[in-house]
Amino acid sequence: MRLSEELCKIGIEAECINEKDFSSLGLAGYNAGEGACTFLAAAKYVTGLSEGISMILTSEEVYEELSREGKLGDGYGICIVENPRLAYFTLHNALSDSDEYNRPRFETRIAESAKISPLAYIAPYNVEIGENTVIEEFVSIKGNTIIGDDCVIRAGTVVGGEGFEIKNTGTGLLTVTHIGGVKLGNNVEIQQNANVDKAIYPWDDTIVDSHVRINSLVQIAHGVKIGAFTEIAASASIQGRVRIGKDVWIGPGSVIRNGISVGEKSRVNMGAVVTLSVPEGSAVSGNFARSHESLIDEMKQYKEV
Repeated sequence: MRLSEELCKIGIEAECINEKDFSSLGLAGYNAGEGACTFLAAAKYVTGLSEGISMILTSEEVYEELSREGKLGDGYGICIVENPRLAYFTLHNALSDSDEYNRPRFETRIAESAKISPLAYIAPYNVEIGENTVIEEFVSIKGNTIIGDDCVIRAGTVVGGEGFEIKNTGTGLLTVTHIGGVKLGNNVEIQQNANVDKAIYPWDDTIVDSHVRINSLVQIAHGVKIGAFTEIAASASIQGRVRIGKDVWIGPGSVIRNGISVGEKSRVNMGAVVTLSVPEGSAVSGNFARSHESLIDEMKQYKEV
């Protein structure tokens, strides 16, 4: 695809320099790699550019600043627009109706041994459900969802629903279309009224690995990756693009901020509000979360006073 042509179709004026083809959209440090188009709303984000980016949407001010400082090499194509963030997400929404950008369509495939309640909804396209999997009443399984063998999805849960990504345009709110997917491994159990959103981009999936247990009223946002044998207790909220390692405990009512990581065999204790990545094998507590030992020491000091 050519960026100048696609922007012209949706009425966005742009000046392209050294234009290159692109095949997908993605954030500066979170994209599909080869042939990706991203945006830079500020010069400081140039340090986060990952390999495989071919086109960058940016403003004239940011481009001039980066050019003066020599931080942009010849490997990138540049497209100058008035509002790069808005242009990027408007383009994503427009491309979401395109077969060239979207995932291929196939008829839903359900294993004969799967037990599906007649009161459940299964999208007619782009769903796979594995052997011996149980789907209870009032469950919704949306398109671009793959569910492995021996899973249990309990009543009222939604898998593959539209995520929450909103951009302020200055004159209104732009809801970003989600066209990615969800992948559940084998032997995953999700309790009542939980929510697993699909990813934003067609190349991306929200992933729940095998042997994960998710309790009721848990929210898992777009692009989250959850390692095997992890347990997530009731009412936890895990925001977009969080990466959780294997064998992790996420306590009830905890909140994990978008884009961070939680290391293998770590613990996020009850009610923690996690805003920084959690090292492997550690435990965090409190609001804002810090090491559990630090929180206990603070509580002891308050008690002594």
